[in-house]
Amino acid sequence: MYKGVLLKFREPPEARAPNVQWRLYVFRSTTPGSTTTTTTATTVPPPKKEEDNAAQPQLLDTLHISKQSAYLIGRHEVVADIHVTHASISSQHAVLQYRAVPLSTNASSGNAPTLSCQPYIMDLESTNGTFLNHVQLDPARYYQLKRGDVLQFGASTREYVLLTAHTTRVE
Repeated sequence: MYKGVLLKFREPPEARAPNVQWRLYVFRSTTPGSTTTTTTATTVPPPKKEEDNAAQPQLLDTLHISKQSAYLIGRHEVVADIHVTHASISSQHAVLQYRAVPLSTNASSGNAPTLSCQPYIMDLESTNGTFLNHVQLDPARYYQLKRGDVLQFGASTREYVLLTAHTTRVE
């Protein structure tokens, strides 16, 4: 229960705040010949005439997602850390969770495994699904994310690209 709302997930015991500065870059693709697009905070002009042949993604926002161990994504303004207003998004749609996972095991020396804090995404049994690199995820299952992964929620045209603060290229 958080702020009077029953949450659809619980953080696992291995939940940790990350030590890497992760960011979600929010893009929206425009279709050729479209008129201006109004979002919550900005008005985006239509694409220029020479760009009409191909959809050009437009950067809408940069979300800094390294201050806490989990970020709830959804339409519910009270509990969602990343508030998304599209009609196809569930009130508690998905969770981005950081988890400390063993990096290597050195059982022969008796040392504890080295832990690495990695981002994961889990669809919270949403009505319209969560997509990782354009593939729909099974609900209630964690999927490990990598730098450069693209997330989409429901039928929204927004794409959330996961990168670190100092990313210069994606492998």
